[in-house]
Amino acid sequence: MDKAQPAGASVLHLDAARGEAFRPGFERWTIHTDKLMAVVIDIANGPWKEADPPHTHPHEQVAYVAEGEILFLAEGQAPQRLIAGDLYAIPPNIPHAIQLLSKTARLVDCFTPVREDILKQP
Repeated sequence: MDKAQPAGASVLHLDAARGEAFRPGFERWTIHTDKLMAVVIDIANGPWKEADPPHTHPHEQVAYVAEGEILFLAEGQAPQRLIAGDLYAIPPNIPHAIQLLSKTARLVDCFTPVREDILKQP
C-alpha cells in the first residue's frame, strides 16, 4: 500500500503487496486511516537468545500474535509467553519489548494515532 494518507476506504492484500524490509529478518505491511494504523510484521530470524532492547512511543498499541511464539515484556509487569491467538495492549510511553521464541512469527500491531515515524521510513 502507498504510504500516502488514504482518501477513502483501503484494502491491502498481503499476497499481492510487496512488504518493506526494515531490519534484517523483519518485513512489514502497513495500512491506515487518518487516526488508526495497522502493521503486519513477519519476523524470520528466531529464536532469539535475548529480547530486543525496550522502546517507547507516544502511541497506544494493541497487538495480535497471528503466528509463532514470543515473550512480551513491559515495564512493571512479569514477562508473558504469548502464542498464536494471544493479544497484548500497551498504553503510551510504557517501555516494552519482545523476544522471539519460535523460528518465525507474524504480529499484527494497531496504533493510534498513526505512527508517522513508520510512514516516513523509506
